[in-house]
Amino acid sequence: MLVALGIAGFVNMAMLAMAASVFHVGHAEVASIETAYHTLVPLLGYGAAAVFMTSLLASGLSSSVVGTMAGQTIMQDFVRFRIPLAVRRLATMIPAVIVVGMGVDSTQALVLSQVVLSLVLPVPMIALLVLSGRREVMGEFVNRRLTQVVALCAAAVVLSLNLLLLLQTAGIPVSFLGSN
Repeated sequence: MLVALGIAGFVNMAMLAMAASVFHVGHAEVASIETAYHTLVPLLGYGAAAVFMTSLLASGLSSSVVGTMAGQTIMQDFVRFRIPLAVRRLATMIPAVIVVGMGVDSTQALVLSQVVLSLVLPVPMIALLVLSGRREVMGEFVNRRLTQVVALCAAAVVLSLNLLLLLQTAGIPVSFLGSN
């Protein structure tokens, strides 16, 4: 899972760096995935647009894989609850098919999916923190104190950022470190 998270992080950082360098000056109209793709072609060529598209797919796939692996680990190994593979696949694919079938704007759908993800992300994160810190569950593999503290700090950062996302999506202005 660490490798998948690392790759996903690097792909996302590369896309952000590319978008910041290409679209920052003179391209304020780029507010959707489609516009970004079509703007890249004349600026950097079809190769860059193809890399952008591939990066988006890789990012989505890695996020899906990591989320599925975390949920499956919690359900099967800790809770001892098994969901058949076909049911898991249907439960994750049906909402996407419905959104595509309804013709929802892809950028809006992406933002809303991230909001939903931020609502459910705390569940496995907190469960893994609690369970990996319990000796009766983990035995000799229980987290050491330093690992648990670092994990708790990382979880606090992620949950705080999720809260900010939810507040901003709801239209609630957030003043951070005195900025407007």
